[in-house]
Amino acid sequence: MLTRKDPSRAALLQGTLDMLILRTLKLGPNHGQGIALAIENQSEQVLLVEHGALYPALDRLEAKGWIAAQWGVSANHRRARFYTLTPKGRKQLLQEMDRWQRVSQAIGRVLAPQEAEG
Repeated sequence: MLTRKDPSRAALLQGTLDMLILRTLKLGPNHGQGIALAIENQSEQVLLVEHGALYPALDRLEAKGWIAAQWGVSANHRRARFYTLTPKGRKQLLQEMDRWQRVSQAIGRVLAPQEAEG
């Protein structure tokens, strides 16, 4: 979760972090560092989740009612906030995934247009 100077790693595009957090929490409750590590691992270390973006996003999602948080103890015996996906968050995740599919397909069409010229 620390800043890395590896050019092969990418910071998350604006608006995608919320969706990735919601998707990660669909798998079950997790604490902030666990969420970040899950995203990094599932992206095969391509996506970088920094503390400076993660915790404001978690606060924003909680304020919107998409996730809920409660204090607990992590696997390394430290006090941590554990986040869970709410029913409202599940609905929002479906909407975000649908929007992402439409946007990524549109970008794909622009990057690899069909050969119209002979």
